[in-house]
Amino acid sequence: MSDTIPISEVFGPTIEGEGPVIGRPTVFVRTGGCDYRCSWCDSLHAVLPAHRKEWTPCTPHAVFAMVRALAPKPIMVTLSGGNPCMHKGLEEVIRMGHEHGDTFAVETQGTIATRWLKDCDWVVLSPKPPSSGMKYDHDKLLRCLIVARGIHPYVHVAGQVIALKVPVFNSDDLFFAEHVGKQFPDLPLYLSVGNATPPKDEAATEEFNTWQRGEAGLLDLLNRYDWLCQMVIQRKMQAIVLPQMHVLVWGNRRGV
Repeated sequence: MSDTIPISEVFGPTIEGEGPVIGRPTVFVRTGGCDYRCSWCDSLHAVLPAHRKEWTPCTPHAVFAMVRALAPKPIMVTLSGGNPCMHKGLEEVIRMGHEHGDTFAVETQGTIATRWLKDCDWVVLSPKPPSSGMKYDHDKLLRCLIVARGIHPYVHVAGQVIALKVPVFNSDDLFFAEHVGKQFPDLPLYLSVGNATPPKDEAATEEFNTWQRGEAGLLDLLNRYDWLCQMVIQRKMQAIVLPQMHVLVWGNRRGV
């Protein structure tokens, strides 16, 4: 970790598309670098070292200035990646944003318990299911929860929302989400529909997005959502089932 933050992109204002902050206007700050390599990752431009030359090393003040250029008035800022918890310099961005009236949401897989988690207004812990090809580590997720709460893993900090969010592509993913939800029963569990994996060839990306935003792509996403809803009802799970709203509207396009 260093105080300089590799920035893949800053964009918005747009609408948050999933999890406990769905529907909220937000500016996205997407950092570069990740400790995971999920098989269906839709943000490889912010993950793979091959894209490092596209990332801009920024001071916290520079990141704050980019947010202000997009949203002069207070807004929710979503810290995403990659894994934003790799970068301790975001602590200063959060401090400056709070002084301006911003609120902050972070989404992380829950593997790095960086201290600024406790300063975020929304902490979305998103452990990756079997379809990702990554290994789940309960102890690391618990440590992130402890740090986020700042006091004790079962003490709620006033005004802060901490939630689990698991993308679901198949039955194994659903059973995984159910298992994690039982390990952390005091946290709300959000399930999001896994969408078709974008092509690895960037030249085919726009064609894929055109399909995804067309009738066939929308039908595929809605069928996946219907299946997930029915499975949650059948298993009597205590979960909140949401589509990825941004995918329904914009596909996997960047900058929205």
